[in-house]
Amino acid sequence: MQIEDALTTQFGPLLSVAQLAKVLDRSAEGLRISLRANSDWTREINAARLKLGRRVYFRTADIAKVLTDRADSSEG
Repeated sequence: MQIEDALTTQFGPLLSVAQLAKVLDRSAEGLRISLRANSDWTREINAARLKLGRRVYFRTADIAKVLTDRADSSEG
């Protein structure tokens, strides 16, 4: 997986909200608001969510899979 390797190299195994926002080219606050909505892509992103104490992270491998699946589905 090229996307997973690139994200893991740049950010590590977990992405913060700010890092995920950067990957998705959104503001952190805009991403937080978007993730409250109930849609297909938000359910997929929220499935990768991991809460450690009061902090929220997203599993890099799961985010890469979502991005790969979305890219593949938009091609066909």
